[in-house]
Amino acid sequence: MIITTTGHVEGKEVQEYVGIVFGEVVAGVNFLKDIGAGLRNFFGGRSEGYENELLEARENALKEMEQRAIAMGADAVIGMKMDYEVLGADNGMLMVTCSGTAVKLRY
Repeated sequence: MIITTTGHVEGKEVQEYVGIVFGEVVAGVNFLKDIGAGLRNFFGGRSEGYENELLEARENALKEMEQRAIAMGADAVIGMKMDYEVLGADNGMLMVTCSGTAVKLRY
């Protein structure tokens, strides 16, 4: 499945616009990762725990969107956009959403 942020797929013609498709993931941030991130914030450096959590959430949101596009009969998703949000009373949840237009291509 082709997923692109552009409004077209190079060299292909959109045959049919199937519909808007979404992928959403809400992930909790681990207490130990919070401690490590707090220390890195104080001393400097990157938070590998948070980066890995973000990477996993992003990949899962893309997979979910792709599965939904396939279920709709699409060949590709164009105009994909991804957003990140922090949720919860203590900002302990990370929400990653992606959306795009599911299309059928003419080959």
